[in-house]
Amino acid sequence: MLTVNDLRVQYAGVIALDGVSLDIEAGEAVGLIGSNGAGKTTLLKAISGLVQYTGAITLEGQDLNRRQAHEVPRLGVAHVPESARLFPGLTVQQNLALGAYPHGEPQPEDFDRVYELFPRLKERTQQIAGTLSGGERQMAAIARGLMLRPKILLLDEPSLGIAPVLIARIFETIASLVQQGQTMLLVEQNVGECLDVVSRAYVLQTGRIVHTGTADELRTSEAVRTAYLGL
Repeated sequence: MLTVNDLRVQYAGVIALDGVSLDIEAGEAVGLIGSNGAGKTTLLKAISGLVQYTGAITLEGQDLNRRQAHEVPRLGVAHVPESARLFPGLTVQQNLALGAYPHGEPQPEDFDRVYELFPRLKERTQQIAGTLSGGERQMAAIARGLMLRPKILLLDEPSLGIAPVLIARIFETIASLVQQGQTMLLVEQNVGECLDVVSRAYVLQTGRIVHTGTADELRTSEAVRTAYLGL
């Protein structure tokens, strides 16, 4: 479904991504792991048209090169950025409705689906988003992405700054989405949680892919265990 080939990104002459290539099949959940500053967020921004790059990105054979950022969601790419980025003055339901804008008005079944995944949000439909807890904001951000009915869901650090009890609930929901066949690219520093839900993953280090393999292969890799799992 998604192919990234020889992707390169620079910020003011500093190389952020250096020849990154990866692919994701339809219905597959793939992880992207690495330390802070490795280029994980930059890669998601490139796919979403938020940064300039060289190389090639295609979605179902469609060229994403030179697409404007507002065009990319219409092609089926939902990007859930780190730290949620909700509109704090709008209600939960209004925030969710905005996720559907690329394909028109949100439908009742769209709300039904996300409220089934996140029952906590159904209790807070009219609550102002700025008053939600960190975990609730993250739930709302993922739900807003799903309102797009995305072909591929890009999740950037869904566990960042979240209480442990809510991290578990969020990853239970992510696992449920994977079981439903949602194509996904998951960026996550919590490597153990990430490898529990994805089928395979890429390890990014200083802008380059340094390891790739199935979740089981990476979990048992001495280099990955030492660098990212603390073992």
